[in-house]
Amino acid sequence: MKNLKLRMKNFGLGYNKATSVIGHRSSVLLSFFFFLVSIFSFAQVKSSIDSTKIKIGEQITYKIEVEADTTDLVVLPEGQTFIPLEMIESYKPDTTKNKARYNLIKKYGLTQFDSGSYTIPRQKIIIGTKEYFTDSLRVEVNNILVDSTKQGLYDIKPFIKVEKSSSDWWKTALFILAILALVAFVMYWFIWRKKPLTEAEEIALLPPYERAKMALQKLDESDYLQQSELKGYYSELTFIIRRYLDEQVYDRALESTTDELINRLNLLKDGNQIELTKNDIRNIETILKRADLVKFAKVTPDVELAKIDRNTVDLEIDNVKQALPEPTEEEKLLDQQYKEKQARKKKRRKVIITVVASLFLILATFVGFSVKYGFDYVKDTIIGHESKALLEGVWVTSDYGVPPIYISTPAVLERVESQAIDTISNAKTTMFSYGTLLSSLNIAVSTSRLNIPDSIKVDLNLAIEGSLQMLEKNNVKDIITKREKFVTPNAAEGLKVFGTASFPGLLPDQYRKGKYVFLAFTAQNILQQIILVWDAEDQYAEEIMERVLNSVELKKVE
Repeated sequence: MKNLKLRMKNFGLGYNKATSVIGHRSSVLLSFFFFLVSIFSFAQVKSSIDSTKIKIGEQITYKIEVEADTTDLVVLPEGQTFIPLEMIESYKPDTTKNKARYNLIKKYGLTQFDSGSYTIPRQKIIIGTKEYFTDSLRVEVNNILVDSTKQGLYDIKPFIKVEKSSSDWWKTALFILAILALVAFVMYWFIWRKKPLTEAEEIALLPPYERAKMALQKLDESDYLQQSELKGYYSELTFIIRRYLDEQVYDRALESTTDELINRLNLLKDGNQIELTKNDIRNIETILKRADLVKFAKVTPDVELAKIDRNTVDLEIDNVKQALPEPTEEEKLLDQQYKEKQARKKKRRKVIITVVASLFLILATFVGFSVKYGFDYVKDTIIGHESKALLEGVWVTSDYGVPPIYISTPAVLERVESQAIDTISNAKTTMFSYGTLLSSLNIAVSTSRLNIPDSIKVDLNLAIEGSLQMLEKNNVKDIITKREKFVTPNAAEGLKVFGTASFPGLLPDQYRKGKYVFLAFTAQNILQQIILVWDAEDQYAEEIMERVLNSVELKKVE
């Protein structure tokens, strides 16, 4: 029994030893298996650089080699993921296939413009559904030594003139010029042009004597006598002699009766105002009374008698001309002054018509455009408005800072010294802006590189509080804030704080109502901010800022 127990005990010990040996061997095998898997996994991703020491601004090539199955999807780093080094170029991947696997080589051009020792952070590569990381690499950036005794100094190169991008302003100018030319042509044609005179106007400009003679010739060319229309013939004949007397002798000859006209002629003769003979007055009286009988008593004289009366009128016109006294120099001067006065009156009338027509066209155009585009827009177009000129001018789309903030602005943002409040100590900030808080609009873009571990996440609310404190330090009052999430068109998420405030004016104790928008984004130890400030009553500034906000894009930092 003891022997049996002893054997059982020995068996148990042997069993335990065997189990221990087997377990140890299994553990070794598993460790070796996982070691092989680990080596195999690391063999899939390798990184390297062509140089560990460069000069400021010199480029190094960062290379990532990936080995994977042909069925796996590989996602490589993109954008500014190599901070503190800056990526200046991303080369096209080079791929080679080896049976069911392929080797992929991706190269990046990196540089740095500040001397020092930098570490390229680990880069994340996604193969299928798994994530792999490269090793971090150390790079030394050295200053460039310049020996001014051996290398000559040169003057600063002159500015290079850059042509502005084309716009359609010339089309608007051409359209306006065409309208002005059309208006000028219409005014010239209907107002200022010396129009060709009609026959009646040419006759009216002749002296009374020549006009009377021409009227007798027209009467001879008529067919009154051929058709025995003596009433019409005598009417024309007596009108010729009456109008001549009205213009040269008695200014009421056309409206006077025959007896009144003859009495007036006799009075003028007796008063030695006209040297007509009694026979001349008698001949005129005979013709006028015969004409009255023909017109009113329907008497029909012989055609030959009518011709004789016509010749008598022709003769008496000559006699009246000879009987008229020669005009004195004073009368001639008065006549010349009268003509000049009439010419000035006619010219003044043309000027008045031109001015009235121009004012009407200008007013009609102004009202028409005001109805279509609004009164303020038309007024600002004519008088000019700074914000309107910026809105309708040539915009600039550029990137600022590293990593870059892509934004479109009405003018180029200039680098300035940052005055923002450091919410996190030892932050290196670069800032670009247009305008100031005293301007009608102010645009600022800043990028801060924080001296904190990558594991610490930047509090955007704290960063925004620093910007609001910056406003308060610049005498901004009555700040009202609202907060919401902001997403750029390329899906970069950040914080948006906006509202109204009272901004200081140019004069002491003067404030104006304004609006503001603060955008804040963070990635690793980078803080990016965009500050927009504008007058609340400036509608063009409102449109400018809306367009600026819609243009903001950021490159994601993985």
